Amino acid sequence: MTVSGSDAVSVRNLEKRFGSFTAVDRITFSVRRGEIFGFLGPNGSGKSTTIRMLCGIITPTSGEGRVAGYDILTEQDPIKKSVGYMSQKFSLYEDLTPFENIRFFLGVYDVREEEWDERIEWVLNLTMLRDVRDRITRDLPPGWRQRLALGCALLHRPEILFLDEPTSGVDPITRRHFWDFIGRLAADGITVFVTTHYMDEARHCGRIVLLNEGRIVSIGSPSDIIRESFPDRPDASLNDVFIRLMSRNGGE
Repeated sequence: MTVSGSDAVSVRNLEKRFGSFTAVDRITFSVRRGEIFGFLGPNGSGKSTTIRMLCGIITPTSGEGRVAGYDILTEQDPIKKSVGYMSQKFSLYEDLTPFENIRFFLGVYDVREEEWDERIEWVLNLTMLRDVRDRITRDLPPGWRQRLALGCALLHRPEILFLDEPTSGVDPITRRHFWDFIGRLAADGITVFVTTHYMDEARHCGRIVLLNEGRIVSIGSPSDIIRESFPDRPDASLNDVFIRLMSRNGGE
């Protein structure tokens, strides 16, 4: 595969080592613009490390890649301005209100001040948090805090949104609403790159990667991967695929 600027994300032989430990082991894949792309794997499989390399947070040990048209080895600062990143751990300020968090991150993302009022209104409407804009964030339900974190990641109108286990720890109804929200973002042309442990969530993705011990063990649409793994079982699910592939490759 040739690393292409026409895709939202494209990497070839991407590797990250920490001393003698290889966290990501020469992986190659691409993500189309406007696609919901899923990254699945057990804990320690290299999902978060991959996202941090793609967001320009850490430098790859070797390999090549482009994100939003920028080189992940030499153009990390432009990448950071072109992507939104929502980490596994809630990363906003719980002692501030949603409004104050939004104002703070407008400054962090260097959004022009004359655009602040419009962006604040846009995010409050998008996240449906207008009625609680002045409540302390720690007092909000977990699902509402997740919506706020996602809204803040979108403040600078990124081309690509990286979501690292965005629904971890929230109830099934909140997860369903969250994925409805992600679908609307993709429909508006935003590329969504998401990691998850929930196989039912992965069915919302156009394509998925199954990662284990830093290596790609399968890539394709959820339905194609199921058919390839269980050609004689029409009742098979992604859970079945996950268990088979992770066990075969030494995972959990």
